[in-house]
Amino acid sequence: MKNLKYLMLGVVFGLILTKSEAVSWFRIQEMFRFQSFHMYGIMATAVLVGLISIQLIKRNHLKTINGETIAIADKKYSHGTWIGGITFGVGWAITGACPGPLFAQLGSGVAAATVMILAALAGTWTYSALREKLPH
Repeated sequence: MKNLKYLMLGVVFGLILTKSEAVSWFRIQEMFRFQSFHMYGIMATAVLVGLISIQLIKRNHLKTINGETIAIADKKYSHGTWIGGITFGVGWAITGACPGPLFAQLGSGVAAATVMILAALAGTWTYSALREKLPH
């Protein structure tokens, strides 16, 4: 019952993704073909909100709901970042979905999302099995 707020937040996020057409295979294909600004606008808005949020957290020393200090660690550059990014982008272009909206696609009736969810889980399992051997 204590996780109900997270479920509700996820439902609201899924509704926003669906209504903004961020889960639309056609919108994603338009983006990869440079035919529409729609998805780029959504991503730019998300980056801007994230940037502002992180700055507010750092400058105001905000804490979690439980009163814990929020620590945002600096990240070192790794070649694995661009290799993973290219792999992620190719998978996104082929399937028309990234992990975020998969459940929203499933909830809106896209049955093929089941296969993509299973593939995402298999990829996550594979990464965990190979993690020590991969560049970080």
